[in-house]
Amino acid sequence: MDKKGIAMFENVMEKRIMWGDLDALGIVFYPRYYEWFDACAHQFFEVIGIPQDRLWKDHNIIFGLAETRCRYLSAGRYHERVKILTRLQNLNKKGLTLEHHIVRSEDGQCIVVGTENRICMDTKNPLELKVATIPEMVYQALQKLLADNS
Repeated sequence: MDKKGIAMFENVMEKRIMWGDLDALGIVFYPRYYEWFDACAHQFFEVIGIPQDRLWKDHNIIFGLAETRCRYLSAGRYHERVKILTRLQNLNKKGLTLEHHIVRSEDGQCIVVGTENRICMDTKNPLELKVATIPEMVYQALQKLLADNS
């Protein structure tokens, strides 16, 4: 749900926090959140029918990371189950923003909020990556998610 109580498309990934996710204090080591965000972004694209590998193969583009942010609200602990809710927050002709909320399954408390600004990148020459315009059919599929949410 957004701030106005409107149902929004969200992809949900469930995870159990394991020993290898922890730092010396027994809380989630912060780089793990970024790994989870990236995995959830890839799953988000797959669920909406535009997986990154197909974009690369069919259109010579990928959505690369331009900026990431993370706000830590509460510590994630060993063996807790969490849900990672991913949704499209913003879209323009050359990029998009995904927002991730990591919620403790037991009590529904949001423990982390992260965002990823992703840009459409032309991959024809991997040594000279360039910002590209999102192909129209991909843009329309993403735009529909935003329209369905308003």
